[in-house]
Amino acid sequence: MEVSGETSGGDAAALSSQLGRGAMRGRRMIPSTPENIQTRPENLITKQGSTGSNVMLQANYFKLLATTDWCLYQYRVDFAPEEDRTAVRKGLLKLHREILGAYVFDGTVMYSSRRLQDKMEIWSRRTSDEHKIRITIRLVGEMEKVDQRYLQFFNIIMRKCLALLNLQLVGRDYFDAHSKVEVRDFRLELWPGYLTSIRQHEKSILMCAEIIHKVMRQQTLLDILNDCYKQDKLDYETSFENQVIGLVVLTDYNNNTYCISDVDFDSSPDSTFQLRTGEKISYREYYRNKYQISITNASQPMLVTRLKPRERRAGQAELVYLVPELCRATGLTDAIRDNFHLMRTLAEYTRVSPAARIDKLMVFNRRLRGNPSIVRELDEWNLHLDEKLVDVPARFLQPEKIVLGSGRTVSAGQFADWTRELHNKPLYNIARLTNWVVICVGRMRRDVERFIQTLKESASGMGFRIDNPRLWDIVDDRSNTYSDTLERVMSTSNPELIFCVVSNNRADRYSAIKKKCTHDRPVASQVFLAKNLTNKGIRSIATKVAIQLNCKLGGAPWSVELPPINLMVVGYDVCHDPADKSRDFGAMVASLDRSLTRYYSAVAAHTTGEELSDEFGESLEKAVLCYRQVNKILPSHIVIYRDGVGEGQVPYVYKHEVDDIKAKLNKLYGDPSTIKLAFVIVTKRINTRLFYNQNNPPPGTVVDDIVTNPLRYDFFIVSQSVRQGTVTPCAYNVIADSTGWKADQMQRMTYKLCHMYYNWSGTVRVPAPCQYAHKLAFLVAQFVRRPPSARMQSLLYYL
Repeated sequence: MEVSGETSGGDAAALSSQLGRGAMRGRRMIPSTPENIQTRPENLITKQGSTGSNVMLQANYFKLLATTDWCLYQYRVDFAPEEDRTAVRKGLLKLHREILGAYVFDGTVMYSSRRLQDKMEIWSRRTSDEHKIRITIRLVGEMEKVDQRYLQFFNIIMRKCLALLNLQLVGRDYFDAHSKVEVRDFRLELWPGYLTSIRQHEKSILMCAEIIHKVMRQQTLLDILNDCYKQDKLDYETSFENQVIGLVVLTDYNNNTYCISDVDFDSSPDSTFQLRTGEKISYREYYRNKYQISITNASQPMLVTRLKPRERRAGQAELVYLVPELCRATGLTDAIRDNFHLMRTLAEYTRVSPAARIDKLMVFNRRLRGNPSIVRELDEWNLHLDEKLVDVPARFLQPEKIVLGSGRTVSAGQFADWTRELHNKPLYNIARLTNWVVICVGRMRRDVERFIQTLKESASGMGFRIDNPRLWDIVDDRSNTYSDTLERVMSTSNPELIFCVVSNNRADRYSAIKKKCTHDRPVASQVFLAKNLTNKGIRSIATKVAIQLNCKLGGAPWSVELPPINLMVVGYDVCHDPADKSRDFGAMVASLDRSLTRYYSAVAAHTTGEELSDEFGESLEKAVLCYRQVNKILPSHIVIYRDGVGEGQVPYVYKHEVDDIKAKLNKLYGDPSTIKLAFVIVTKRINTRLFYNQNNPPPGTVVDDIVTNPLRYDFFIVSQSVRQGTVTPCAYNVIADSTGWKADQMQRMTYKLCHMYYNWSGTVRVPAPCQYAHKLAFLVAQFVRRPPSARMQSLLYYL
């Protein structure tokens, strides 16, 4: 018998990393997972709203009709003589499956549904040397059904079921290589897959199931190496390293994935390494003997990958060398993302319509319930999956009223898009542009002049007066040319806005312009692509540009109907610096007026590597003081929408960030009872999908039951209209609330704010302060890489 690394009791590797070996003490489990920390405010009576029309939706969840309802026992397993290889330890224990019953084993700790003796000894024979191994099993703890972490076992068992469907594990998720779609024009493969998560929801334990996709490139790393050599023969090694280090690759000969950590240009397929037997062999011979693969290129360097700790504990070497021509790249590169035609081709497969998604989910359900091995595995743990999607009660909110200039109101409409309503109607708050400069290459001048005329006409129809600009011609479109011209313009005049026309969207040029206009010489700026000067939809483009210019000068195109209170809404998000992965930029945006149209902004860099910022409280304090300066009164209500928080960071935000903000506000206000504060965590990347009669639910759909978390004050809102694919709702988790608002008021205010992002005359996925904060954090992290000037802090210069 060859001892294999697979266990019939289940894959416990994921469990050991989630629970840790010290997670149980005696017979009590320490509850410390982010999911089971109660953040629901104690004063909340109900989190269900009431406004809107009641409807019934479906969600991508299946109910667990029966679950394990017995005690689970924890055992310590020791081997004598000692066996360091986890795969072998699993294989030795697997021989006694009939005695042990259903179990999960991570190489040291075993979890079993069967109550064994407090201490027992069994014997196995190791096939590699026929040596007899004594296995000692000791009872060290137990876990009752009420323990929250019992759910982790259900997830591990479900992952084993995915493996039993012959799905391929790529990274953390399972994909169906047999159902791959080939995109031959671009040498890509698209692998469909499944993602599952079992959790306790409001009334039941539910399994969320989502359809996912993985892009697998048919391009090998040898192809990438050859491309690098063709582009730069002198420095191709550096270029190759930059492209492949950190890349996840797939090796078809064993269907494994590896993350490349280095490139060894001193090694080649003819280099030798030592087998466990002590014999030395070249990589070329090894692959020929073991996989019947002939390596064709003898001069290619070897790729280096570091194995995971559990694989090293299994007796494998820490470093593994891979052959580039046998490694396929996975994922998307920036060049692929910039290829419009390729992304559109991929979208035909990845943007799955609601009806098609439901069909795929039901096929997945039938595969799980129809596979004998899976049925047997689930039966052993008393797990039974419902055959239909869960029904979810929801509400459709009425379309919002958009407030324009002179108090005129228009309906946002069924699809939450009021673009047509803006034409020839006055904006809510109008600025005036009298002194501005346009910089462009001389050959574009005629097209630029025509566009300026169209821009003035479009702006005039909305009550926004734009005077003629001064035009500065430049000889070329290099980054330095724009920087030097901006410096000359700003040193000889003081324009309200600078309008730069560029030939393409090169990042270095855009970065140079924004650095100059936000930090060195602070002034409102607009960068405009030359190809749009002659676009067929030039009138629509001019209208959008006019709205942007109005906002950047302190104006506002519209508002919504709001309660008559001194309300401040705040958004916060974090973006990582791509050039320095240890540095992040946190951006905070806070409203300064009762109509929520003016905003204060602050950006701070921090090097913790986490999406948490100590500067948040200090920035909010400055924003509140600025609000008082504008309105002669402090805000009575502050609602904070916090983006950029991962699941594991919720406890930190709940216990530290909120308390720090409360302390600063209490000090500022003096009397804590005078400030009403709500803190809402916003999560965009979720796996929940909602269906209404096999279609997408309309904007304004609210879900606050069945698929929500009983330990949280949470809800979902579908705020945007989606015409392709399946809409993704946004999740909101209110972790602190002293406003006294009912759940209905909190949900409606959140939806109202989704109408207030001025770059789009329709609703966006998240409340406008969050979107503004994201826009600002992205601009600074990607292009400016330094905090903008304080002179810009009360303008929407980052639109």
